Amino acid sequence: MAVNAVPAKPARAAQKGQQTKAVIVDAALALAAQIGLEGLSIGAVAEITKMSKSGVFAHFGSREELQISVVREYHARFEQEVFFPALKAARGLPRLRAMFANWMKRTSTEIDSGCIYISGASEFDDRPGPVRDALVESVSIWQAAVLRAIVQAKSEGHLRADADERQIGFEIHGLILALHYEARFLQVPGSIGRANIGFDNILARSATAEAPTPAPAGRRLKTVR
Repeated sequence: MAVNAVPAKPARAAQKGQQTKAVIVDAALALAAQIGLEGLSIGAVAEITKMSKSGVFAHFGSREELQISVVREYHARFEQEVFFPALKAARGLPRLRAMFANWMKRTSTEIDSGCIYISGASEFDDRPGPVRDALVESVSIWQAAVLRAIVQAKSEGHLRADADERQIGFEIHGLILALHYEARFLQVPGSIGRANIGFDNILARSATAEAPTPAPAGRRLKTVR
C-alpha cells in the first residue's frame, strides 16, 4: 500500500516563521542593548524590522513575551561566547581563567553597546514578574558555573582547601560590575587592565604552590580603555 507523501508546505511555513522570529529577536536584542529592556515595545521593533505591528505581535503575543525572549537569546549567546569555549581548558584554574578571559572579551564590546544583565538588573531589581524571573535565572546559571569552576580549582589542588569559593565568586563578579561602571559610565582609561590585575590578585590570595601559572600578559586581552 502506497504511503501518501506529507505535504512540505506546512513545514516550510513553520521554518519561515522561526526565521522571522529569529530576525525579530535579533533586532530587539540590539535595541535593548542600547535603550534597555524597558524601552522595548512591539511598535519599536516593528519599525526597525520594517514589519507591521500585527506581524510582530503574531510571533510575540505581548511586550513581556518579547522581553523574555530577548533575555533568553542574550543568555544563549553569552553561553556560546563565554562558557562553552572555556570548557576546552583543563579543569581548575585554567578553566576559571578561560571563563574570565572570555567574559572580559565580551565585556570589552559591551562597554559600547551595553549589557542586558546589568541594565536589566537596574530596571527590574524591584519589579517582580516573569521578566525579572528570566533575568535572575540567567544570571544565577552563570554565577553557578563560575562557582563550580572555583570548586573544581580547589578539588584540583590549585586553590587552598580553606579558600572561600563564594567570596572568590563574589569578588570576580564585582570586578565585572565595577568595570562596566568605570569604563562605560565614567569612561576611565585603563579600566580593563585594572580588572585583569584584580582577577589575578583575587586568585593569588588563595592559590597553592601547585597552581598552574597564568598565561603571559601579552597573550591577554589588550587594554583598550
